[in-house]
Amino acid sequence: MYKITIIAGARPNFMKIAPIIHAIQNAKKNGTNINYRLVHTGQHYDKNMSGSFFEQLEIPAPHMNLECSGGTQAEQTANIMISFEKELLANPADIVLVVGDVTSTMACALVAQKLHTKVAHVEGGIRSDDWTMPEEINRLVTDSITNYFFTTSETANSNLERSGVSQDQIFFVGNTMIDTLLKQRPNFIKPQVWNDLNLTEKNYIVMTLHRPANVDEESQLKDMIDEIIAHTQDLPLVFPVHPRTAKILQRLNISHPRLHTVEPLSYLEFNYLVERAKAVITDSGGITEEASVMRVPCLTLRDNTERPETITLGTNELIGTNPKRLKPYLVDLFSGNWKKGNDIPLWDGQTATRIVDELIVLLSNE
Repeated sequence: MYKITIIAGARPNFMKIAPIIHAIQNAKKNGTNINYRLVHTGQHYDKNMSGSFFEQLEIPAPHMNLECSGGTQAEQTANIMISFEKELLANPADIVLVVGDVTSTMACALVAQKLHTKVAHVEGGIRSDDWTMPEEINRLVTDSITNYFFTTSETANSNLERSGVSQDQIFFVGNTMIDTLLKQRPNFIKPQVWNDLNLTEKNYIVMTLHRPANVDEESQLKDMIDEIIAHTQDLPLVFPVHPRTAKILQRLNISHPRLHTVEPLSYLEFNYLVERAKAVITDSGGITEEASVMRVPCLTLRDNTERPETITLGTNELIGTNPKRLKPYLVDLFSGNWKKGNDIPLWDGQTATRIVDELIVLLSNE
């Protein structure tokens, strides 16, 4: 029996692991002696992650929730390591599979290696080269102790090779986040805000802002929102807001008749809005991937990106964090000059199957 422990620590991780679980279940159905254990570290408490969340993704609830939320980066890393060590000792695995770049990814990879368990990293090799981002440190540490890398792009492959990783450890498979997007696209749910604001297709803009560089510096946040409002003509701006950002907006007294702050939405509701929007203005990496696949113009308010393929092949543009840089891009958008985007190699809905096929080969050779 091949035993795989799968780690998830935050809501986006579950979008990435759902198709992998489905692919393992299919392999099992077809006679492969394989099993998985899903461990949720509890890193991010998210009230949207109820039973219905797992039902929507068609995955069972985690076998174990380590409940390691809160605390500083160091405290959280330590808590996850202590709890996951107990979990892995009680339930040994042949391989620990980590995804993305959250603290749980790094912490569980460290524990696994110290217990002499192989580590596979889904989304290995992506880099922003910005060491002020906690995620970049997580990526660098995780990849320095990973055995097998499942990558989303040729750029990620090159990053790994440059750092000395052997080619036979790298498997270019595509993007499991897109597996979930393509599978769930027919199931997107119209959110209440659609009717409340009388939204119509391609006649509104979706915004998301959560990175400290954009929301913690209050004058920066105000200037950014003022610029967005100034150059988006008469379109409604739909802004699902993290509670922390909501408090800052309230304190700054930021309001405008076209700016509609709403509670965070479920995955299926949020992507219903993105798919039909004129554009998305964001500082999230994952949203740039989804917007590119759905061919929705995307303006990224960051100075760097670990997903350059969304720019070179997708519909994304890197604007930067200087509010004054926004205007020419919005002029382009409203004049109809935005790039249309192309297919991104292997972002085809079959990534998880490729991952599990490779894992079976690797485990059978152990």
